[in-house]
Amino acid sequence: MITLITVLIGLLLTNALGVLMVAFQLPGTWLMLIATSSVAWWYWDRPDSWGHMGWWVLLTLLILAIIGEIVEFLAGAMGAGKAGASKRAMMCAVLVGFIGAILGTIFLAFIPILGTLIGAAIGSGIGSFLGDMWAGREVKNAFEGGKGAAIGRFWGALGKVIIAGIMWFVVVCGILF
Repeated sequence: MITLITVLIGLLLTNALGVLMVAFQLPGTWLMLIATSSVAWWYWDRPDSWGHMGWWVLLTLLILAIIGEIVEFLAGAMGAGKAGASKRAMMCAVLVGFIGAILGTIFLAFIPILGTLIGAAIGSGIGSFLGDMWAGREVKNAFEGGKGAAIGRFWGALGKVIIAGIMWFVVVCGILF
């Protein structure tokens, strides 16, 4: 028979996997939310249990997951925009940044986790540069926008990993308190 302690340990391990998934640019925050919601729903009728997680845990996880997506999605575009890139460059930064994350995971697999982040940052930079060149901007200006997109995407991805770590901590607090 599966005990509550076994389920909660499994939940913590699943959520730790979710944090690792976020580092690889995969939807780990949503895995964490779904896993925690499933366990909370299963044990919802046991409010006296020390492992009971209330609605505040689930709502906090949902808000953090949404914030994480916004941070990750907009960081590259905002970095490019802050550096003076065109709207086309900002859109290209988001799209090519996603492709770069996938390629970084594959070709930079010998650098665990950082390979994905490096691929996303380089992809955002290249996407912004190409978008600005497509828009007819000068090479120097396009390069500055690309540099801004790369830096923004890196910090956005790192920010989402931090948010995923906070989500894991919220679940730990929900279990213990």
